[in-house]
Amino acid sequence: MLLAIDTSTRYAAVAVADDERILAFRGWYSRSSHTAQLMPAISETLQELKLAVSDLAGIAVALGPGGFSALRVGLSVAKALAMASKKPLVGIGTLDLEARPYLGLGLPVCALLDSGRKEVASALFRIDGTRSRVDAISPAGELLPEVTQPTIFCGEGVANWESLFIEALGSLALVVQESPAGRIGSLAELGRRRLNAAEYDDLARLQPHYLRMPSIGGPKRRDRIPQIY
Repeated sequence: MLLAIDTSTRYAAVAVADDERILAFRGWYSRSSHTAQLMPAISETLQELKLAVSDLAGIAVALGPGGFSALRVGLSVAKALAMASKKPLVGIGTLDLEARPYLGLGLPVCALLDSGRKEVASALFRIDGTRSRVDAISPAGELLPEVTQPTIFCGEGVANWESLFIEALGSLALVVQESPAGRIGSLAELGRRRLNAAEYDDLARLQPHYLRMPSIGGPKRRDRIPQIY
């Protein structure tokens, strides 16, 4: 059993999964940082299955890119639970979660998250599932020259830019939309693979991938290379 925690965007979710499927799930939408909802959601999900954190094999958490406060809440709770229970923790990039259902379908994949200020965070995957470039935050229009063959556009960020991609790219843009809650299934699957392979993360070193640093912090960095799974 593993506990999956995703607070990457305003749509958040937690789930408990075994080696085959999700057994219990809670999802919600928040305009703030998910602080008030996260621990009750975890508690209710575990109670539904009559489980304690000590019964889990490990914990998987989404690393973003995402909002500063939301990601800090999710990762802090995941680290605290892992430390208290002495269970392994694995972190998975959110763009990897968005892309996972479409990798291996024989087409390149562009996974998107909205980053505000008329920009998107994007990851581009080749047909073989490897990244074709470092993930980036940019105006959505800057993605257009990078698409030279039919490409699957997916992820929560697609909704705001679907018309742009279809009008500019025509048949090259294969736009798919799904519920943001679908990410938790990808997190459970990729987290399970990492746990089964004993590819655990170091609690002290694991950090989220922020869309933007808070205004009181230093200059935001867009050169962080995300973890690739």
